[in-house]
Amino acid sequence: MNMRSQYRFLLCIIFFALVVIAFSSCGVYSFTGASIPAEAKTVSVQYFPNRAMLIEPTLSSIFTNILRDQFTGQTNLEMVDRNGDLAIEGEITDYKITPVAIQSDQTAAQNRLTIVINARFTNKYEPDKDFETKFTQFYDYASTDDLNSIKEQLIDELCTNLAQDVFDKAVINW
Repeated sequence: MNMRSQYRFLLCIIFFALVVIAFSSCGVYSFTGASIPAEAKTVSVQYFPNRAMLIEPTLSSIFTNILRDQFTGQTNLEMVDRNGDLAIEGEITDYKITPVAIQSDQTAAQNRLTIVINARFTNKYEPDKDFETKFTQFYDYASTDDLNSIKEQLIDELCTNLAQDVFDKAVINW
């Protein structure tokens, strides 16, 4: 065998060893980095009611659907209505618009849209990974922008980021 063949052979062995180690450890891994117990087959994501003082009518359904899509799209878990092997529930605790970047004439150059959720996660097979945590996302926009014209896009973006935060805390074990 020449040197190049030996090098390729060594790389193949290293690659094979890494694959064996990855698939023989405790959980099932996906290319998203999710670490899910091998026994887990289902996930349930309950509707997140809006308990904020300021109610945005579509916020609960938008966030809940994005979070459900996150789990079904990035794992092999089956979505069930209740009592999943992995279960998530919670509520939207804050939705607010506040002025930021106050200028010398006491007007806001920017406003901040903030969404806060409280999420509870239970893992039937690894209860040490259960949590209850508040997650916050915000977006600053120019005070000259018409909120009604950008609100839908901002809510989608913030809900997507919040869903990613919940997903990461629940099943990404970096």
